[in-house]
Amino acid sequence: MKKSGLVLICSMLFFLAGAVKSEALRCGRDLVLEGDRKIEVLASCGDPATIDTWQETRRVRDFRWGRFWNVWETVVVEEWTYNFGPRRFIQVIRFENGRVVKIEDGGYGF
Repeated sequence: MKKSGLVLICSMLFFLAGAVKSEALRCGRDLVLEGDRKIEVLASCGDPATIDTWQETRRVRDFRWGRFWNVWETVVVEEWTYNFGPRRFIQVIRFENGRVVKIEDGGYGF
């Protein structure tokens, strides 16, 4: 019984570690997380290999005066790509209005 409980706990920790990886990026001793600012990412990881910038207009629902209203907002989006070499995955960090909203793995770097 104790052995199966230990296996269950180890399995859960393994899956939780995988979940954290998709939401964080390690640069040296620093950890980049969702919600971080661009200046914090620059300080931790240095300059990216490429930066792509564009604007998106989105419809959001806003509740005012007792009802929902459709409101259009413009969001500045940037994607920073880091190439850490052939032994690590390329990392793409997506910023919206200056904050990290998504961190994705690419293929192996070069």
